[in-house]
Amino acid sequence: MESEAGRYLDDPAFRVEMLRASLTNPENIYSRTRLASYGLVTRGWDMLPAWTPTASPIDTAAVDALVAGGPVQVDPTVSPLWDGVRPKRMADWVALGRRVFYEYPLRPEVFAEHALRNPQVAQAVGLRAAPDGMWPGVVAFEDVDGTTQVGITCALCHVAVQDGVVVEGMARRDLDYGRMRLAFHRDTDWPLPEGLAKRMASWGPGRADITQDDDEDPVAIVDLWGVREHAYLTQAGTVRQVHPAALAIRQETQLLHANRERTRPPRALAWALAMFVYSLQPPDSVAAAGDVDHGRSLFGRHCARCHADANHAGPPIDATTVGTDLTLAQGRARGTGRYRVAPLVRVAEAAPYLHHGVVPTLTAMLDPARLTPEYTEGTRGPGAVPGHEYGTGLPLADRTALVAFLTTL
Repeated sequence: MESEAGRYLDDPAFRVEMLRASLTNPENIYSRTRLASYGLVTRGWDMLPAWTPTASPIDTAAVDALVAGGPVQVDPTVSPLWDGVRPKRMADWVALGRRVFYEYPLRPEVFAEHALRNPQVAQAVGLRAAPDGMWPGVVAFEDVDGTTQVGITCALCHVAVQDGVVVEGMARRDLDYGRMRLAFHRDTDWPLPEGLAKRMASWGPGRADITQDDDEDPVAIVDLWGVREHAYLTQAGTVRQVHPAALAIRQETQLLHANRERTRPPRALAWALAMFVYSLQPPDSVAAAGDVDHGRSLFGRHCARCHADANHAGPPIDATTVGTDLTLAQGRARGTGRYRVAPLVRVAEAAPYLHHGVVPTLTAMLDPARLTPEYTEGTRGPGAVPGHEYGTGLPLADRTALVAFLTTL
């Protein structure tokens, strides 16, 4: 893995080769944008300045100062996130990537700053301190124009607190990003198109629509367990992970695009972030109650054909076969016509389920009642939750045993 870093960092032709090999649908917006701008050496995104920010993680004392009306301040003792020296050992790559994960601002975020200055808003949208007093996912940083801003980082969506413990890589399923944005517009009277406001209000906790189109296709925030073994990335399988460079390129271009194409991250930071994500390990599975052995047998007969790899994921499947909402799979932004078979690492803690987060529990996932118009337990209101009918035809005892087995994964 360490030897492959040099290929990604130093060989433009290799980066372009990996980009092209990784894009499963070269015609969607995500792919066309990257093919037109990435790896061109003398033009496109390569001409953007590589930016290493100076950022301060925000703690409770900093939030108290913001609530009191103080300015956003960067700790004067902090240095730029990276000194420009490439790590030589995997442990050092991972350590640098962890800093990127927590500290590299995707962009200035007035919505997050507004929430930090207003405790009721922060509480309502799931933005809060960890037990150590740090606020994962928000930083104070010096922007490229010299101003000091609040920014958001990868940790905003992918760090959760479970039973008083910070869990890196776990989706923050109580984060209501749409509500956070709406609160800013409500409290500042900043204009917001009615259609966009309606869309953001519909997302709810643990979902967001960050695609580059006007389709209504919010997705559930995902855990980052076992990414090294994932053959495909994103719920629609937009990226084939043909090499670690595919993940690094995804993260490099995500940071670049999130910052409105003003700068690009040094590629060493994108590689470091990929190595950190690869290092993330899930918490221990919960103790199962029930007939786990029978559930394992049922999984092998009814589920393993699709959930076949080490993470119990698998190649993307035609979205019409899966039968869930087609908007994301057929969307112009990242659509491929397919949905990735979801990995099942710690699936018992990953509710709500399906790519758009509409099924509340594992029991409900297998319950045939959710397929009927009379169903009332869906996370987005009453009505049938169609699709992924696999397992719903089993007898109740078998469904219960299957859930018992799934809790062990």
